[in-house]
Amino acid sequence: MPVVTAQAALYRDPQVFEAERRGVFARAWQFLGLEADLAAPGDYIAETIAGFPIVAVRGRAGELRAFHNVCRHRAGPLVSDAAGTCAGGEFVCRYHGWRYALDGRLRSATAFGAADGFDPRDYGLFPVKVEAWRGFVFVNLDPGAAPLMETLGPLDVLLGNRPQPSGVLRRSHPIGCNWKVYVENYLEGYHIDAVHPALAEEVDAARYAVRMDGAIAVHEVPATAGAAEGVWAWMYPNLAFNLYKGVVMLEHMRPVGPHRTQLDYIYLHEAGDPQLDGAIETSERLTREDVWICERVQENLDAGVYTAGVLSPRHENAVAWFQARNAELLAG
Repeated sequence: MPVVTAQAALYRDPQVFEAERRGVFARAWQFLGLEADLAAPGDYIAETIAGFPIVAVRGRAGELRAFHNVCRHRAGPLVSDAAGTCAGGEFVCRYHGWRYALDGRLRSATAFGAADGFDPRDYGLFPVKVEAWRGFVFVNLDPGAAPLMETLGPLDVLLGNRPQPSGVLRRSHPIGCNWKVYVENYLEGYHIDAVHPALAEEVDAARYAVRMDGAIAVHEVPATAGAAEGVWAWMYPNLAFNLYKGVVMLEHMRPVGPHRTQLDYIYLHEAGDPQLDGAIETSERLTREDVWICERVQENLDAGVYTAGVLSPRHENAVAWFQARNAELLAG
């Protein structure tokens, strides 16, 4: 029997998206930012991950800590910028000025007044698990989550002793489709000939292979020309490492809503490396082509004619794994 795809309703139902926020993204390691932006005590980075505002900070002793970017008083934000430094070595709520130590303890409920039964020790920040790997900061909202390396182990082996470039260039692209539509497109090379004609001339598409190694999908194809090395790796549920000649590009596939996704790209490169332009040109071209097809797929899913299809055992094994993993987490 053929492997049947996930139902079309899973790509458009707001209730499914809300279930995925808590059942998938709140239980998986999520990329937050670069450790280089947390060089000194008090430095922080902040991001919203599937609707959860998160902030990570370098503690006084150099340790990494992360919290929900939510004051315990009336849910005001602790920080409003993507990166910065905590003035005075503490978080100060932007709403009513409550002050928190970098370890999350409530230092002062500013001008709150006397209140029977109020104990500041009961109102520390909500903590989030945080770990760093190769200069990348990851968070996990599940307090019982396994260590990060249990997920990233295969990717660590794949990258080996590859040097980490120090230059950083960022780009973002909005897409009008459900996050799973884009991820599933990323997880197979079946569409290369039809959607990426220039890439098809630069690689041996007939030998394109995707293998699952734990929660890592490794893409490999012989590259005969162009900027791509012919190696891509994806980490469940929504982060990719795209290897170009001289450049490592992180691709964060961030869900924004049931029909909206944002791609955040970070190009890591050596300053002045002429290969950066080729990597950007190639990735931007591929993105334009993928955005076009993914938005057309979303339109057809929304139309209501298509309910489910079948998956190719030759080309779409990683898509099958992804759909099964999502179903497992949502059922749990």
